[in-house]
Amino acid sequence: MAPFTLAHLSDPHLPPLPKPRLIELAGKRALGYVNWTRNRHKYQRREVLDALVADMKAQSPDHIAVTGDLVNLALEAEFAPALHWLKSVGPPEHVTAIPGNHDAYVRATSHRFGETFAPYLAGDDGRIGFPSVRRRGPLALISLSTAVPTLPLMATGTLGPDQLASLEELLERLAAEDVFRVLLVHHPLKSESRQKRMTDAPALLALLKRHGVELILHGHDHVHSTVWVEGPNGNIPALGVPSASALAHGRYPAAAYNLLTIEKDNAGWRCEQTVRSLGAGFQIGQIKHARLI
Repeated sequence: MAPFTLAHLSDPHLPPLPKPRLIELAGKRALGYVNWTRNRHKYQRREVLDALVADMKAQSPDHIAVTGDLVNLALEAEFAPALHWLKSVGPPEHVTAIPGNHDAYVRATSHRFGETFAPYLAGDDGRIGFPSVRRRGPLALISLSTAVPTLPLMATGTLGPDQLASLEELLERLAAEDVFRVLLVHHPLKSESRQKRMTDAPALLALLKRHGVELILHGHDHVHSTVWVEGPNGNIPALGVPSASALAHGRYPAAAYNLLTIEKDNAGWRCEQTVRSLGAGFQIGQIKHARLI
Protein backbone atom coordinates (compact mmCIF):
# COMPACT_ATOMS: atom_id res chain seq x y z
CA MET A 1 0.00 0.00 0.00
CA ALA A 2 1.32 3.47 -0.92
CA PRO A 3 2.11 5.87 1.96
CA PHE A 4 -0.67 8.25 2.95
CA THR A 5 0.26 11.95 3.02
CA LEU A 6 -1.40 14.38 5.40
CA ALA A 7 -0.72 18.11 5.08
CA HIS A 8 -1.12 20.30 8.17
CA LEU A 9 -1.42 24.07 8.26
CA SER A 10 -2.84 26.36 10.91
CA ASP A 11 -3.77 29.89 11.89
CA PRO A 12 -4.31 31.47 8.46
CA HIS A 13 -5.96 34.49 10.17
CA LEU A 14 -7.37 35.25 6.76
CA PRO A 15 -6.30 38.71 5.61
CA PRO A 16 -7.35 41.37 4.92
CA LEU A 17 -9.68 42.16 7.80
CA PRO A 18 -13.09 43.48 6.62
CA LYS A 19 -13.99 46.95 7.86
CA PRO A 20 -16.03 46.40 11.03
CA ARG A 21 -19.20 48.23 11.88
CA LEU A 22 -18.87 50.58 14.85
CA ILE A 23 -21.38 48.52 16.84
CA GLU A 24 -19.08 45.50 16.50
CA LEU A 25 -16.11 47.26 18.07
CA ALA A 26 -16.92 46.76 21.73
CA GLY A 27 -15.04 44.98 24.48
CA LYS A 28 -12.51 42.44 23.30
CA ARG A 29 -12.99 43.23 19.62
CA ALA A 30 -11.93 46.84 20.17
CA LEU A 31 -8.55 45.73 21.50
CA GLY A 32 -8.19 43.16 18.73
CA TYR A 33 -8.97 45.74 16.07
CA VAL A 34 -6.37 48.16 17.45
CA ASN A 35 -3.80 45.36 17.44
CA TRP A 36 -4.68 44.49 13.83
CA THR A 37 -4.52 48.05 12.51
CA ARG A 38 -1.29 48.89 14.36
CA ASN A 39 0.61 45.63 14.04
CA ARG A 40 -0.84 42.45 12.64
CA HIS A 41 -1.82 43.75 9.20
CA LYS A 42 1.89 44.28 8.53
CA TYR A 43 2.77 40.58 8.77
CA GLN A 44 -0.49 38.63 8.19
CA ARG A 45 -0.46 38.74 4.39
CA ARG A 46 -2.75 37.14 1.83
CA GLU A 47 0.03 36.71 -0.72
CA VAL A 48 1.95 34.65 1.83
CA LEU A 49 -1.05 32.39 2.46
CA ASP A 50 -1.68 31.98 -1.27
CA ALA A 51 1.96 31.01 -1.93
CA LEU A 52 1.95 28.47 0.90
CA VAL A 53 -1.32 26.85 -0.17
CA ALA A 54 -0.20 26.67 -3.82
CA ASP A 55 2.97 24.86 -2.79
CA MET A 56 1.05 22.53 -0.48
CA LYS A 57 -1.42 21.57 -3.19
CA ALA A 58 1.49 20.95 -5.58
CA GLN A 59 2.64 18.18 -3.20
CA SER A 60 -0.70 16.40 -3.84
CA PRO A 61 -1.44 15.39 -0.25
CA ASP A 62 -4.13 12.80 0.33
CA HIS A 63 -5.76 14.98 2.98
CA ILE A 64 -5.32 18.43 4.56
CA ALA A 65 -5.87 19.38 8.20
CA VAL A 66 -6.41 23.03 9.20
CA THR A 67 -6.13 23.45 12.98
CA GLY A 68 -8.03 26.67 13.58
CA ASP A 69 -8.01 30.46 13.58
CA LEU A 70 -9.36 30.92 10.08
CA VAL A 71 -10.67 34.39 11.04
CA ASN A 72 -9.45 37.20 13.28
CA LEU A 73 -12.18 38.98 15.26
CA ALA A 74 -15.08 36.67 14.32
CA LEU A 75 -16.86 39.53 12.59
CA GLU A 76 -19.93 38.49 10.62
CA ALA A 77 -18.23 39.74 7.46
CA GLU A 78 -15.22 37.45 7.97
CA PHE A 79 -16.96 34.09 7.68
CA ALA A 80 -18.06 34.11 4.03
CA PRO A 81 -14.57 35.01 2.71
CA ALA A 82 -13.06 32.38 5.00
CA LEU A 83 -15.40 29.74 3.59
CA HIS A 84 -14.52 30.82 0.04
CA TRP A 85 -10.84 30.44 0.92
CA LEU A 86 -11.34 27.02 2.51
CA LYS A 87 -13.20 25.80 -0.58
CA SER A 88 -10.19 26.89 -2.64
CA VAL A 89 -7.98 24.69 -0.45
CA GLY A 90 -10.14 21.67 -1.20
CA PRO A 91 -13.57 20.05 -0.83
CA PRO A 92 -14.81 18.78 2.55
CA GLU A 93 -13.93 15.17 1.77
CA HIS A 94 -10.31 16.28 1.23
CA VAL A 95 -10.01 18.90 3.99
CA THR A 96 -10.75 18.80 7.73
CA ALA A 97 -10.97 22.04 9.71
CA ILE A 98 -11.37 22.69 13.42
CA PRO A 99 -11.96 26.01 15.23
CA GLY A 100 -9.45 28.09 17.14
CA ASN A 101 -9.94 30.76 19.78
CA HIS A 102 -10.19 33.55 17.17
CA ASP A 103 -13.03 31.66 15.47
CA ALA A 104 -15.02 31.99 18.71
CA TYR A 105 -13.60 35.40 19.63
CA VAL A 106 -16.81 36.75 21.17
CA ARG A 107 -19.96 35.08 22.40
CA ALA A 108 -22.22 36.81 19.84
CA THR A 109 -20.69 34.92 16.90
CA SER A 110 -19.20 31.88 18.67
CA HIS A 111 -21.72 29.66 16.83
CA ARG A 112 -20.84 30.91 13.35
CA PHE A 113 -17.83 28.64 12.77
CA GLY A 114 -19.92 25.51 13.20
CA GLU A 115 -22.64 26.85 10.93
CA THR A 116 -20.34 28.15 8.21
CA PHE A 117 -17.88 25.30 7.97
CA ALA A 118 -20.19 22.41 8.87
CA PRO A 119 -19.20 20.17 5.90
CA TYR A 120 -15.54 20.49 6.92
CA LEU A 121 -16.29 19.57 10.55
CA ALA A 122 -18.77 16.73 10.19
CA GLY A 123 -17.66 13.28 11.24
CA ASP A 124 -18.23 10.16 9.20
CA ASP A 125 -21.63 9.85 10.89
CA GLY A 126 -22.65 13.29 9.57
CA ARG A 127 -22.82 14.75 13.07
CA ILE A 128 -21.54 18.26 13.77
CA GLY A 129 -19.91 18.23 17.19
CA PHE A 130 -16.77 17.33 19.08
CA PRO A 131 -15.07 15.00 19.28
CA SER A 132 -15.68 13.75 15.76
CA VAL A 133 -13.94 11.12 13.66
CA ARG A 134 -13.12 11.07 9.97
CA ARG A 135 -11.49 7.97 8.49
CA ARG A 136 -9.25 8.71 5.54
CA GLY A 137 -7.10 5.87 4.24
CA PRO A 138 -5.33 4.31 7.24
CA LEU A 139 -6.03 7.41 9.37
CA ALA A 140 -8.64 8.15 11.98
CA LEU A 141 -8.71 11.96 12.23
CA ILE A 142 -10.06 12.91 15.66
CA SER A 143 -11.22 16.53 15.86
CA LEU A 144 -11.49 18.44 19.14
CA SER A 145 -12.58 21.99 19.89
CA THR A 146 -10.95 24.24 22.48
CA ALA A 147 -12.64 27.32 20.98
CA VAL A 148 -14.48 29.29 23.66
CA PRO A 149 -15.04 33.05 24.07
CA THR A 150 -12.65 34.56 26.61
CA LEU A 151 -12.08 37.85 28.38
CA PRO A 152 -9.97 40.63 26.82
CA LEU A 153 -6.24 39.86 26.75
CA MET A 154 -6.93 36.15 27.18
CA ALA A 155 -6.52 33.47 24.50
CA THR A 156 -7.10 30.33 26.52
CA GLY A 157 -8.96 27.28 25.32
CA THR A 158 -11.06 24.65 27.07
CA LEU A 159 -12.34 21.20 26.13
CA GLY A 160 -14.76 20.71 29.03
CA PRO A 161 -15.75 17.52 30.85
CA ASP A 162 -18.32 16.36 28.27
CA GLN A 163 -15.86 16.48 25.38
CA LEU A 164 -13.18 14.74 27.45
CA ALA A 165 -15.58 11.97 28.48
CA SER A 166 -16.69 11.43 24.87
CA LEU A 167 -13.08 11.39 23.73
CA GLU A 168 -12.23 8.66 26.21
CA GLU A 169 -15.10 6.52 24.93
CA LEU A 170 -14.02 7.17 21.35
CA LEU A 171 -10.41 6.19 21.97
CA GLU A 172 -11.53 3.02 23.71
CA ARG A 173 -13.51 2.07 20.57
CA LEU A 174 -10.69 2.94 18.18
CA ALA A 175 -8.24 0.81 20.17
CA ALA A 176 -9.80 -2.26 18.57
CA GLU A 177 -9.12 -0.97 15.04
CA ASP A 178 -5.90 -1.01 13.05
CA VAL A 179 -5.82 2.74 12.40
CA PHE A 180 -3.30 5.57 12.73
CA ARG A 181 -4.99 7.97 15.16
CA VAL A 182 -4.34 11.69 14.56
CA LEU A 183 -5.64 14.13 17.18
CA LEU A 184 -6.47 17.63 15.84
CA VAL A 185 -6.69 20.39 18.46
CA HIS A 186 -6.00 24.12 18.24
CA HIS A 187 -4.25 24.78 21.55
CA PRO A 188 -0.98 23.03 22.41
CA LEU A 189 -1.12 20.46 25.19
CA LYS A 190 1.79 22.06 27.03
CA SER A 191 2.14 25.82 27.46
CA GLU A 192 4.03 28.15 29.77
CA SER A 193 1.63 31.02 29.09
CA ARG A 194 -1.28 31.50 31.48
CA GLN A 195 -3.02 33.71 28.92
CA LYS A 196 -2.72 31.23 26.02
CA ARG A 197 -2.92 27.78 27.61
CA MET A 198 -5.49 25.02 27.34
CA THR A 199 -7.07 25.22 30.78
CA ASP A 200 -7.83 21.51 31.10
CA ALA A 201 -4.71 20.23 29.34
CA PRO A 202 -3.74 18.08 32.39
CA ALA A 203 -6.96 16.09 31.99
CA LEU A 204 -6.28 15.55 28.28
CA LEU A 205 -2.68 14.53 28.96
CA ALA A 206 -3.86 12.02 31.57
CA LEU A 207 -6.41 10.60 29.09
CA LEU A 208 -3.78 10.22 26.38
CA LYS A 209 -1.42 8.53 28.83
CA ARG A 210 -4.11 5.87 29.33
CA HIS A 211 -5.34 5.44 25.75
CA GLY A 212 -2.85 7.07 23.41
CA VAL A 213 -2.92 8.25 19.81
CA GLU A 214 -0.16 8.10 17.20
CA LEU A 215 0.11 11.83 16.39
CA ILE A 216 -1.13 15.21 17.65
CA LEU A 217 -1.40 18.30 15.41
CA HIS A 218 -2.08 21.81 16.74
CA GLY A 219 -1.59 25.50 16.07
CA HIS A 220 -2.11 28.63 18.22
CA ASP A 221 1.49 29.48 19.16
CA HIS A 222 2.58 30.47 15.62
CA VAL A 223 5.95 28.67 15.98
CA HIS A 224 7.54 25.41 14.91
CA SER A 225 7.29 22.90 17.73
CA THR A 226 7.72 19.21 18.42
CA VAL A 227 6.73 18.17 21.93
CA TRP A 228 6.56 14.59 23.15
CA VAL A 229 3.51 13.54 25.15
CA GLU A 230 3.42 10.41 27.27
CA GLY A 231 1.28 7.56 25.92
CA PRO A 232 0.61 4.00 27.08
CA ASN A 233 3.22 2.52 24.73
CA GLY A 234 5.77 5.33 24.47
CA ASN A 235 5.89 9.01 23.67
CA ILE A 236 3.51 10.67 21.19
CA PRO A 237 4.76 13.49 18.90
CA ALA A 238 2.74 16.73 19.08
CA LEU A 239 3.49 19.12 16.21
CA GLY A 240 2.79 22.84 15.91
CA VAL A 241 3.32 25.16 12.94
CA PRO A 242 3.66 28.92 12.38
CA SER A 243 0.74 30.98 11.12
CA ALA A 244 0.06 30.07 7.49
CA SER A 245 -0.13 33.74 6.43
CA ALA A 246 2.78 35.21 8.40
CA LEU A 247 5.91 37.00 7.36
CA ALA A 248 8.75 36.39 9.80
CA HIS A 249 8.64 38.95 12.61
CA GLY A 250 10.21 39.11 16.05
CA ARG A 251 10.39 35.61 17.53
CA TYR A 252 7.79 34.30 15.08
CA PRO A 253 9.02 32.44 11.98
CA ALA A 254 7.62 32.72 8.48
CA ALA A 255 4.61 30.74 7.32
CA ALA A 256 5.08 26.98 7.04
CA TYR A 257 3.19 23.72 6.87
CA ASN A 258 3.83 20.10 7.82
CA LEU A 259 3.65 17.25 5.34
CA LEU A 260 3.31 13.91 7.12
CA THR A 261 3.95 10.61 5.32
CA ILE A 262 2.34 7.66 7.07
CA GLU A 263 2.53 3.94 6.29
CA LYS A 264 2.45 0.55 7.94
CA ASP A 265 5.85 -0.67 9.11
CA ASN A 266 5.71 -4.38 9.93
CA ALA A 267 3.43 -4.59 12.99
CA GLY A 268 3.54 -0.86 13.66
CA TRP A 269 3.55 2.50 11.90
CA ARG A 270 6.09 4.74 10.24
CA CYS A 271 5.56 8.52 10.15
CA GLU A 272 7.93 11.05 8.59
CA GLN A 273 7.63 14.83 8.80
CA THR A 274 8.65 17.30 6.12
CA VAL A 275 8.40 21.02 6.90
CA ARG A 276 8.07 23.47 4.02
CA SER A 277 8.35 27.21 4.71
CA LEU A 278 8.28 30.65 3.11
CA GLY A 279 11.70 31.88 2.01
CA ALA A 280 13.15 34.72 -0.01
CA GLY A 281 11.14 35.95 -2.95
CA PHE A 282 7.97 34.30 -1.65
CA GLN A 283 9.44 30.92 -2.60
CA ILE A 284 8.44 27.89 -0.54
CA GLY A 285 11.11 25.30 0.25
CA GLN A 286 11.89 22.40 2.55
CA ILE A 287 13.54 23.33 5.84
CA LYS A 288 13.27 20.04 7.76
CA HIS A 289 12.80 16.31 7.33
CA ALA A 290 12.57 13.91 10.25
CA ARG A 291 11.26 10.51 11.17
CA LEU A 292 8.80 10.80 14.07
CA ILE A 293 7.78 7.17 14.47
